[in-house]
Amino acid sequence: MTIKKILVVDDSPTERLALSEVLVKSGYQVVTAESGDEAVIKSKTEMPDLILMDVVMPGTNGYQATRTIVRDDVTRNIPVIICTSKGLETDKIWGLRQGAYDYMVKPLDHATLLEKIRAMG
Repeated sequence: MTIKKILVVDDSPTERLALSEVLVKSGYQVVTAESGDEAVIKSKTEMPDLILMDVVMPGTNGYQATRTIVRDDVTRNIPVIICTSKGLETDKIWGLRQGAYDYMVKPLDHATLLEKIRAMG
């Protein structure tokens, strides 16, 4: 699977912008969403190759959105990397149980993230 289009989901405009800039400079097409609900909708309308999902957001949180996306026949093959400030081992285990492909703790090391993305595709 080649990763070309990435959906960045975060309720923080600063976080979305910073991550988008890093990804665009690395040659990826970026689509953004600011909530779990918007992420679920855009996962179907945009069909990204990868989703970077925050957890703590108003309304549908990142865990719930990830679970919804990976259980839907249309979007189940889109890998989700959870990118969150929730760094406890139990948080990570819970995120992976929701169907996340990987789990990274903020502040994100952009070089490590790009390495993981390249390794996927």
